[in-house]
Amino acid sequence: MAALPALERLSTNKTFEGELNKYKFKSSALGDLDAQFNLFIPPAAAQRNVPLLTYLAGLTCTEDNGAQKGNFLKTASAEGIAILFPDTSPRGAGAPHETDSWDFGVGAGFYLNATNPEYSKNYNMLTHVTTELPQVMEAAGLPIDWSRQSIFGHSMGGHGALTIYLASETKQYRSASAFSPISNPSKCPWGEKAFNGYLKNGVEEGKQFYDATELISKRTDPIHILIDYGTSDAFYKQEQLLPENFLKAARDAGYDEFQVRVRHHEGYDHSYYFISTFASDHVHFHANFLKA
Repeated sequence: MAALPALERLSTNKTFEGELNKYKFKSSALGDLDAQFNLFIPPAAAQRNVPLLTYLAGLTCTEDNGAQKGNFLKTASAEGIAILFPDTSPRGAGAPHETDSWDFGVGAGFYLNATNPEYSKNYNMLTHVTTELPQVMEAAGLPIDWSRQSIFGHSMGGHGALTIYLASETKQYRSASAFSPISNPSKCPWGEKAFNGYLKNGVEEGKQFYDATELISKRTDPIHILIDYGTSDAFYKQEQLLPENFLKAARDAGYDEFQVRVRHHEGYDHSYYFISTFASDHVHFHANFLKA
């Protein structure tokens, strides 16, 4: 097994008595490109290893959006939970059409492993998030209890959080939540574009492996999911998100509101104003399972 790459710490900021650190390393999952991430470490980590909550950001975002605008850190500090903020795609791959539009390519990795040969060298965000980052962080000796992980995200990142959680055979994550997730991507324009670009067999492959609405219909074991969306979200109105499809599939699969809760909020949009309003709810939700 090849040696894991070393982390280079690019910056550190004290916040809510903890630390937000930005790191860089050479990512093999992303084709040996530099990858950056932010990691919030709560003050409790001075006494013990702490649970980890991974936040996946949405289209056009970087590792900074959630860390700087999400309003997660105060509650995470109080709960003694670390938060990992990965990037949303590889950077500098030079793959075809990766900078042609805002909803595909750079900033739009969709948290999958590409099977189309044009993208499969670099666009492997699923492996990067679930396997590579934990391995590199553990090798660096960061104070994380790897037996206690949960995952959440926004929009494209909400899609990532739900699908990663629902598809995991190892039960790597104890709970999942999402703000305005792309809930049924095989039936919306964003998802169709991503799947037809990244995946060798297009939407059908995406439907099988990367569609939360399809995945939950196949689950029978206990799960813990929270979803929030705003009724004034332009993308909800454009039927990019389709949370009702996910909710129906969950109920049809036998999951009640204690296992899958989907909340709508009148007047809220797709922005970080919405996310920051309900950020503490999500951190507290995950704390129930991470600290059990």
